[in-house]
Amino acid sequence: MDSLEQTVRTIDRLEQRLSEMFERLERLEDENSSLLARQESLVAERATLVQRNEEARTRVEAMIERLKALENAG
Repeated sequence: MDSLEQTVRTIDRLEQRLSEMFERLERLEDENSSLLARQESLVAERATLVQRNEEARTRVEAMIERLKALENAG
């Protein structure tokens, strides 16, 4: 095999590797976008749950205070 053939084969291998790398890059970019969207959704869901938890805690505390007041009045 002469030097030119070796060079051509080397270039072919490099082109193949580059093609594989670009395909992987595209897959990783898609996956990253999907994960970022999921994270955003989870952050929003968490904020809603924190708010609902705070509202429930406030209601429970108010009920406890009313029960204490009834107990002391009776």
